[in-house]
Amino acid sequence: MQRQDFRTLQRIEVRWSEVDAQKIVFNAHYLMYADVAVTDYWRQLGLPYESSFAALGGELFVKKATTTYHASATLGDVLHVGIRCARQGNTSLLFEAGIFRGMELLNTVELVYVFADATTRQPLPVPQQLRDVLTAYEAGRSVVRVASGSWNDLGRDAERLRLAVFVHEQGVPREIEIDEFDPVARHAVVYNGLGQPIATGRLVSDSPGAGRIGRMAVDRSVRGGRWGRIVLDSLVEASRQRGDREVVLHAQRHAESFYLRAGFTPEGEPYEEAGIPHITMKIGRASCRERV
Repeated sequence: MQRQDFRTLQRIEVRWSEVDAQKIVFNAHYLMYADVAVTDYWRQLGLPYESSFAALGGELFVKKATTTYHASATLGDVLHVGIRCARQGNTSLLFEAGIFRGMELLNTVELVYVFADATTRQPLPVPQQLRDVLTAYEAGRSVVRVASGSWNDLGRDAERLRLAVFVHEQGVPREIEIDEFDPVARHAVVYNGLGQPIATGRLVSDSPGAGRIGRMAVDRSVRGGRWGRIVLDSLVEASRQRGDREVVLHAQRHAESFYLRAGFTPEGEPYEEAGIPHITMKIGRASCRERV
């Protein structure tokens, strides 16, 4: 087993609470590291765990967990945990985890999950939709699709995400969040392999030759899975194709680094919008062409 066998790796730094008196990781914590990687695995698949498995009509229950120790992790080590679905059975899934320090394999973990009714705990066949998502991901294929269109086409799904993020999480009044620009905006929504919306954003005209991106929202349980970047890139490309010279957005300050990585630059002083600190950011047409 090698690092390159895994599509994604979860970074974990060994903490004081995880080691014994010799500063060696206590053996049970390797299972915890694997569990952390499994959580990230669903994020990388774009599957909000609770709503996705409710839609699939069941839950995954651990049937068996085994570990093989090759070497010890110690206090302060930076570990990378890879996870993959190695086999699909009729009612079960086998996941393999590799725990690495640099290129050195320290521990391997096997987890057998059974798909079962959430109430009765009786095994059920693994749904074909879930099989298809797992197969596509392990083959290196995309597990999401991006839809772009009008409010009539995408408004229901975009609104659901935006209300969850801005109204319920951040306390923005609904009458401010859903506004007069929605019917004339171009919207983008990312859908996962189950057809669930997981990220959205919109593009409007800010001024002649300038587009304005806003209402960027990602389902909280799959944040960090690059879905917001997919929406952003889609809207920047739409702005470029219609001939805009620049794209402007009002970034929440906590998300400023996200837009910096996408090539946007801050402009002016910070300010508050709907009671939340913001800063204006821009990207020019040449930069758009280089990125897309």
